Amino acid sequence: MSIREFAAHLGVSERMISKWEAGRENIRPRPVNQAALDTCLSRSDPDTQARFAFLTGDSLVPTADDDDRIEPIGSSQIQHPRDGSLMVKVEGSVYLSGPSNTPAWIPTYYIDVHPVSNEDYARFVAATGHHSPQHWVAGRCPEELLNHPVVFVTWNDAHSYATWAGKTLPTSQQWEKAARGTRGTIYPWGDQPTPAKCNVRENGVGNTTARDCYQSGISPYGVYDMCGNVWEWCATETKPARYELKGGAWTSPFDRSTPSSFNDAAASMCDDDTGFRCVSPEETVKALLG
Repeated sequence: MSIREFAAHLGVSERMISKWEAGRENIRPRPVNQAALDTCLSRSDPDTQARFAFLTGDSLVPTADDDDRIEPIGSSQIQHPRDGSLMVKVEGSVYLSGPSNTPAWIPTYYIDVHPVSNEDYARFVAATGHHSPQHWVAGRCPEELLNHPVVFVTWNDAHSYATWAGKTLPTSQQWEKAARGTRGTIYPWGDQPTPAKCNVRENGVGNTTARDCYQSGISPYGVYDMCGNVWEWCATETKPARYELKGGAWTSPFDRSTPSSFNDAAASMCDDDTGFRCVSPEETVKALLG
């Protein structure tokens, strides 16, 4: 990567990258920057990791004995015991919120790595007798859509699923922090406007896609589909019986998919481009996992 590309990838300034290069081994990045660097390295391919270890003589490669080792962002994945979904921990911290990047504090929580799938939702329907989405055939989801986000769900449907799973819908701020990280990047992957990293109207897909399709578009926490694929219901009520939606969808133009953008809808709204994911407080997850 160029300095500009690497800075955008990490969510820091180009000047910061140049300072690190000039200072070399005398530089001690702030913990949040070190965590971003560790995360970048941990997600690199084996050849890149081996080259990094060779060039640094293993001096910058964390070991299991390092007491002060910073856990890479997005590495704390767990499988929720109720609905089986993968969740990742979002550490409590200040993050830059909204179009104006206003600092806001959010306590630690876990969020689903993927939006709730048709397969997930089918288990909920079977367990509770809740009505199935209207695009399912005879009450059963088509096989080819099992790993796609569930759609044609109202806010009340999403809330019912979250309650059954022992979770909640995310607030708009929880959703946004998981999408943008702490540094206020415009998109989950950085500040570069790259529609190819997500399922939006410009790509002409014309439907939902599998939840793990856009690996290059994941957020700093390793969360998928925070731009495009489906709008996602949030717990934040804007007016009586209206709730925020986040993330854009396959039907949305790319410029509507930025995580800081505002959208809301009536709780009864039910469409082919709207789904959801869930969150859970850290204490609840710890209690469930024993």
